[in-house]
Amino acid sequence: MVKLGKRVLICLCLAAAVWCGTLLADRQRLNEELIRFHVVANSDTPEDQQVKLQVRDAVLDSLRENLGQLRDVEQAKCYLQENLPKIQQAANAALAAAGVDAQAVVSLCRETFDTRIYDTFTLPAGVYESLRIVIGEGEGHNWWCVVFPSLCLPATSEGFQEAAQTAGFPDSLNRALAGESGYTLRFYALDALGELENLLFPG
Repeated sequence: MVKLGKRVLICLCLAAAVWCGTLLADRQRLNEELIRFHVVANSDTPEDQQVKLQVRDAVLDSLRENLGQLRDVEQAKCYLQENLPKIQQAANAALAAAGVDAQAVVSLCRETFDTRIYDTFTLPAGVYESLRIVIGEGEGHNWWCVVFPSLCLPATSEGFQEAAQTAGFPDSLNRALAGESGYTLRFYALDALGELENLLFPG
């Protein structure tokens, strides 16, 4: 009986180790394969918040075709880095069209993000690569999404699943992000790892 108990304990420890290993692999994949999109409004006035969305739409429209043709996150990073002046130009053109004097500053950087719930999926907290746009004083509420793979754009769960599969995410990670029943514990564990990452490596 004692031997049986030891065997069961060993099996449980091995299973826990495997599960933790896959969680760490999923956490690393999220860090390495996603590029977030972060737009910071000038202020919290209704006008500045509306302008923030206009800048968001203009920039996404300018990126949609070219980013959609890229299948590798390193290519996407290179493309964004090389085209930061053009992206900034698109953002400032949107501001000018809206009759706003403020200017936008665009950068590609590492940032800490809290847990974020979107229409069809949820991303755990953590430190992510980010295409960051700050409008004017940058003192208003933010808008976040994922620019690569293009998870900002799909409005349906099918669109999210297709984009996530293109990024090479395993099915278990896709289901956890989509909040499917039976995968909530996995998501909470990923989120806890992300919160710990935010504390240890603030962006």
